[in-house]
Amino acid sequence: MRTISLKRVVVTGLGALTPIGNDVNTFWKNIKAGTSGAAPITRFDTTEFKTKFACELKNFDIEKFMEKKEARKMDLFTQYAMVAAQEAIENAGIHLEGIDKTRIGVIWASGNGGMQTFEDQIVEFTTGGFIPKFNPFFIPKLISDIAAGQIAIKYGFMGINYCTVSACASSSSALVDAFNYIRLGKANVIVAGGSEAPITRAGIAGFNALKALSTRNEEPATASRPFDTDRDGFVMGEGAGAIILEEYEHAVKRGATIYGEMVGGAMTADAYHLTATHPEGLGAKMGMQDALNDAELTLEDVDYINAHATSTPVGDVSELKAITGLFGEHVKKLNVSATKSMTGHLLGAAGAIEAIACVKATQEDIVPPTINTQVLGEGIPTDVNLTIGKAQQRKVDVAMSNTFGFGGHNAIVVFTKFKA
Repeated sequence: MRTISLKRVVVTGLGALTPIGNDVNTFWKNIKAGTSGAAPITRFDTTEFKTKFACELKNFDIEKFMEKKEARKMDLFTQYAMVAAQEAIENAGIHLEGIDKTRIGVIWASGNGGMQTFEDQIVEFTTGGFIPKFNPFFIPKLISDIAAGQIAIKYGFMGINYCTVSACASSSSALVDAFNYIRLGKANVIVAGGSEAPITRAGIAGFNALKALSTRNEEPATASRPFDTDRDGFVMGEGAGAIILEEYEHAVKRGATIYGEMVGGAMTADAYHLTATHPEGLGAKMGMQDALNDAELTLEDVDYINAHATSTPVGDVSELKAITGLFGEHVKKLNVSATKSMTGHLLGAAGAIEAIACVKATQEDIVPPTINTQVLGEGIPTDVNLTIGKAQQRKVDVAMSNTFGFGGHNAIVVFTKFKA
């Protein structure tokens, strides 16, 4: 019988494009400071919409990164992917000459793909007399896997290449898959992450129809308020997060800077409801335990949990039930925080952005805050340190990130402070 020796997987590059910063350093600076990215929507007229605000990118100009002609062949979600991946690859110091590109893969996530492309083309089709004069790039711009393909084409990466789609758990699923491929020896390096561009008329109206979005239009900056008694739904966000995962010996050999280590991951299903999390958090609880088992860590080893916590009445409570039910007395020694209170909910890109926050937390021993929470809501335990109001300095050796998606998808990732 063949024996497989699992390899270590380290983080050697980070890239972020978020509503509170268009690069990792700005994102991390603002997230530590408790900066809100929410503001009135500028992309379209919201007069007839129930929700009139979101966490849009600020001062983003794709022409700083590529020619306008090339950008027009890509939906926004792919443009975002290209920018975040570029930062991560440059941050990792990957020199394209002299490296085996057949051993470098891309696993990139998007929960929705080219929403703006689909919306624009269908509007044009229906208002143009149903004459099928579609843009030849309609399908390549629309499909969710195209971002992974575009990244690989640009850099010549010929290894594993595909897209993960598990709604708001998508990019954490991508990280789990990348982690497993590398530790099984099937790749040396994988560009993993996700991107989302859902701030469109259909995106906002669709989530409004589900009653999932906050309608706090008079005070958008404080609308995302996880765990608060007045929370009324999530705030839509957009952007991308990219993480370079690399086999440890390969990273050492090329002299890469190592920012952290990925040590475990798990994916489970609630098998409960189309859009709601399990009320007792059973799938989430099982996923967290599975991820720690995978990492060969105990409950007592965990210092920080970046909660999925979207600021919805049901979801926040069920997640904390899962956390308190699993961690028991140790929950009093944990820090938990909800960074979506600042970035909004980036849907399929959320997991990658929040994983970056976990890596930075282990690097700097800082837990980013949960902002806007004033009075804890019913069912929210008072003995959990939710890091309310401001960042907290503490030792963070082990950080866990939870992400959950419509359909009952749960994906959990675990990072540790790097030790040679």
